[in-house]
Amino acid sequence: MAEKLRVAIVDDEADMRASISQWLELSGYRTECFDSAAKALAVVGANFPGIVLSDIRMPGIDGMELLKKLHAIDSSLPVIMITGHGDVQMAVEAMRIGAYDFVEKPFEPERLSDLVRHALDARKLVLDNRALRRELSDGSVLMRKLMGSSPQVEKLREDILDLAQADGNIMITGETGTGKSLVARAIHAAGARQGKPFVTLNCAAMDEDELTARLFGPAVSAEYRPVFSASEPMTLCLENINLLTEVIQAKLLTKLEDLSDIDGNPIRIVSVSGQSAEETRDVLRDDLFYRLAGMELVVPTLRERGEDILLLFNRFLQVFAEDYGCDTPELTASDAASLLHATWPGNIRQLQNLAERAVMQARREVSNIAALLAEEGLQDAGIPSGNKPLKEHVEAFERMLIENALRRNKGSVAAVMDEMSVPRRTLNEKMAKYGLSRADYV
Repeated sequence: MAEKLRVAIVDDEADMRASISQWLELSGYRTECFDSAAKALAVVGANFPGIVLSDIRMPGIDGMELLKKLHAIDSSLPVIMITGHGDVQMAVEAMRIGAYDFVEKPFEPERLSDLVRHALDARKLVLDNRALRRELSDGSVLMRKLMGSSPQVEKLREDILDLAQADGNIMITGETGTGKSLVARAIHAAGARQGKPFVTLNCAAMDEDELTARLFGPAVSAEYRPVFSASEPMTLCLENINLLTEVIQAKLLTKLEDLSDIDGNPIRIVSVSGQSAEETRDVLRDDLFYRLAGMELVVPTLRERGEDILLLFNRFLQVFAEDYGCDTPELTASDAASLLHATWPGNIRQLQNLAERAVMQARREVSNIAALLAEEGLQDAGIPSGNKPLKEHVEAFERMLIENALRRNKGSVAAVMDEMSVPRRTLNEKMAKYGLSRADYV
């Protein structure tokens, strides 16, 4: 986070505010002082970049009432209460209604520093996860990643963030090309292990001896120490877990049973399978499967995300056109219909490959999406993706046309109005409907 987190100190006694502030600043923390709860409430709002340290007994709005008001604004904001001798019962009540912790006067400065450090760590994790949640809800931010506006992909983003807050093992399943490995990385990045090692081992790309060495040892080199020798928090992503040999399955189960007896197991396993959960269960030992699949996540197919097809294809065209130094090909209504009617067995990966071929084709001043689809065996699908209503296909095409016009005209709404022959009010309504902002194209 770019902004340094700070400690808001709320106390009506000037000497107490000054001494706490001085000690915390000497300890490396940024502070901000308020002589009343009312003044603090005018500054501390939702997503406040820091924590609050407040006296319980103050004139006007006291510390207990301040705590309630702050948690009404942001229930995840850590508030540490300062109590005087004889106020312990009030401090206990404060903890009951949500205070992070309390310190009793006269308090040990080192204990205060420790409490502040832990509270700031907790606050940073909450704010980082909120920032990631905002990013994951905006496909334009994660180009070539978790893009889309369909209900299926919106639910996927929410599921990722929910699973990231837990600490158990996860099994991710889905068809080839749906982005399962990307989802695994997003779960790691959104959780408490963010910034810690994320190790990916492909069970299909290593023979049994190599995979055994990487997991359990002996160490191949100083660079490749066995994963299960780790003592610091990390995430292990096992791709193609459905291809794990019986020998390694047995060793992995034994290791997981040993780790289950250890408090604070440092290794979280995210398993990725190209088969369904039922099919994966059939090829893995039952006892291993249930240890690996404590939580499950199914990544939706491109067919289920029908209205995302044109959005994704159009973005891929833009990216590859920039890579190859040429103009972005324009899709016709016939092209859009062909793309929407395909069944996409290779999902997003297949769509991305086709977009690259379309850009390479356009460099030769040729544009024939139908021919490319025919080469992929997709031209005769005949049924709209995911059996979506015609209205949704029309809206997907309309959004793409407006987005392309905004990009060509560098966000000029007036120029888009002229090009598309639509009045300003209609264009504004459609841009709002599709979540398009001119600022993204300036």
